[in-house]
Order: sequence, then C-alpha cells, then structure tokens
Amino acid sequence: MAKQVFEGIKVADFAWVGVGVQPAREFAQHGATVVRVESHKRPDTLRTAFPFRDGIPGIDRSAFGTAYNTSKYGMSLDLTHPKGKEVAKRLIKWADIVTESFTPGSMKALGLDYEEARKIKPDIIYYSTCQMGQKGPLNTFGGYGMFGVTYAGYSHLTGWPDRDPLPLFNNYSDFIAPWYLMMTTIGALLHRQKTGKGMYLDQSQVEAGVNFLTPTVMDYMINERIANRMGNSDPYMAPHGLYPVLGADRWVAITVTSEEEWQNLCCVMGHVEWLDDPTFATMMARKENEEELNARIAEWTRDFAPHQLMAMLQDAGVPCGVVQNCEDLFNDPQLKERKHYRFLEHKVIGSHAYNAPAYILSRTPNNISKAGPCLGEDNEYVYKELLGYSDDEVADMLAEGVITTEADLPAVLSGI
Repeated sequence: MAKQVFEGIKVADFAWVGVGVQPAREFAQHGATVVRVESHKRPDTLRTAFPFRDGIPGIDRSAFGTAYNTSKYGMSLDLTHPKGKEVAKRLIKWADIVTESFTPGSMKALGLDYEEARKIKPDIIYYSTCQMGQKGPLNTFGGYGMFGVTYAGYSHLTGWPDRDPLPLFNNYSDFIAPWYLMMTTIGALLHRQKTGKGMYLDQSQVEAGVNFLTPTVMDYMINERIANRMGNSDPYMAPHGLYPVLGADRWVAITVTSEEEWQNLCCVMGHVEWLDDPTFATMMARKENEEELNARIAEWTRDFAPHQLMAMLQDAGVPCGVVQNCEDLFNDPQLKERKHYRFLEHKVIGSHAYNAPAYILSRTPNNISKAGPCLGEDNEYVYKELLGYSDDEVADMLAEGVITTEADLPAVLSGI
C-alpha cells in the first residue's frame, strides 16, 4: 500500500463526543497514529448512546461510540490523578497535534491547556472546539449539538410556518464544524512545516453552523427581512416538496427550477394542458396555487414505486430523489460502488459496518484498519510501546487507579 498522507503524524486525542473526535479520526484513517484518551470514571457520552449491540447498554456496545473513532488506539487514564497528569504530559510531548472539546477552562484546570502544552512541546498544534469558542460573554456555555443548532438559527427555520420550530434530526453543526477544523489543522501542519512553529486553533461550533445560513443572514443585513419556517417550500421554485409513493411512509422529493423542467414534468404526468392553465402556467402562478398543485402531483405520484419514479423523472430531466431510509442507504448501489461501508471486527460488537470518508484521495486512499477501540483497549501498546513505561510502572499505575479499568454504567447513565 502507498504511504498514507498523514503517516508519521501523531495525535493525542483528548476530545470526546462528536465534533472534536472526527478530525482525529480522519487523520487516523489516512495514516496518522492517534491515541484517544478516556477514563472509566467519566466515559465519553457517545459510549452510552443508542444503538447498542443486541439492544443491551454497555460502555463498549454502542455503535455510535465506536463509529467516530475508527483506526485510533484507545488508552484509559484518570486525568484528575497527579500521576495521570504526568502521563498526559508525556503523551503531549510525544504528539504533533493535541485535540480537546470541553467547556473552556476544563483543560486549564487540569494543567493541560495550550499554554502548558507548548511549554512541553513548543511546536505543538493544539485545537479546542466547543459551542461558543474560548472567548466572549457566552464562552462558558456548555452543551451538545442541539443547543448549537438552535442558537445558530436552524431550528427557527425548520418546520411549518404555522407550527412550532422543530429540532433537526441530526445536530447540523456537529457535521459541519469537524471539516472546518480538519482543514485548519492541515493548514497548521503546513505552517509548521514551513516555519517550525506550532499553533493554537479556537473553534466555535455555532459560528461554523452560522456560515451555512449565509443567504438568510445576508437577507436580514440588506433587507431587514427575517426568514421563517417554510415547510418543504422554496420562495423561488414550484413545485418543490415531498410527495407520497407506493409503500408505507415512502416519499420522493421533486424540485422544478425552470420552465423547461416544468414542461417536462407535465409531459411525464400526462397533463400537458397544465402548461396553458393560468393556475399553473408561470412560476408565480404555481406559487400562488401551491397547495392545489402539490395535492394534484401527490395524487399522481402515489401509484409509483420510489426508485421507479426517481428514474423516470430524472430521465425526463426533472430533479427527483428518493427519500431514502437506512435500509435504502445500506443497499444503495452508488455507495456500494464507492465502498462507503466497511466491515471491521469490534472486540465486543463483532463484525460491524463503518462509514468510510466521503472523499477518495487518488494517491493515498484511506485505510480504515481498526474498529473504534473499547475503553482502554490499547493500554499495553500505548503505555509501553509509545510512551516507554516499564512493566513495573504500568503495574503501579493500575494499582493506584491512574490507569482506569472499570466503569459503573448505571452511575454513568444516571449522570447524563
């Protein structure tokens, strides 16, 4: 196999949950040696997130917990123990990159913030990611992605105009922020390569999310117009929505962006008379009569299977896509062709499908070689091989609880 693009890069991954751990995963899947630091005393909350193997909760049974940490080595360490801090400092000295995703002040309280890290390793690259960033009047605002998407304005736009705002199915900023972080960390690596200097990266996940609402924010800046919920409608397109098809709770999305596409849709539906009907003849007319238009289209779509209708409309030049469920995604021929799902053997879950990166590097394709680790799975390798501790030193740290070994799951779950 060709040398991986990040081969030789070492990452001390103190981050947890979602955003902070994903860039470290991308580095790992492209050759970096990534060590994930966790503790049985306070496990990552993703380890307690559904779905679990066989529906039975367990620290090492969560598919969510393992999926975000493929190709990493896992060590367990009590960072509140004085000797634990010394181990963490040795890991920082070993590393090129340090990651953390706690509420501002948490790493400083442990004596492991950037200022301390660069005393240990002057050229260290260190990133912090949290809801609001490290500074400002709301910097200590803690919380998960759902808080971020509401504060960033997404929930106000999600749902129907006559109903309450809706939470997003996924916390959108959680899936935007990691890629900003990944790119800036690569930039920091290139900067260090040229100058020999490290860098501190301070990310606000809320700000990353706001970037993807730029058109609506600009509309307010220029016109003082506040965007509101529109359901599945679009102010400049009609029809634009989801329509029922054969099967229980099956739908397709249809979007008409031009008069040519509208003509094609009418021809496929067998309603060319709509082209001359004043009710639908122009986009403005269709917007004014959108409820009736959607009802008529829905009557027609009900008789088709989802993928059948998608293919038929796409062949006619009409944008259409199936609203795919999890089974559809797992069996999608496009994703199969690109080898998106990779099966790895997890020590507790067993054979399990993992998402591959959504990009393929031509000369150094990814190498997803290892399932996300069980908590402390690689202690032997990390402590002895990477950090150079002796057998006696490791035994002493186990006896003193520096290396954690067991989690009280009911207590962990009750504390979330």
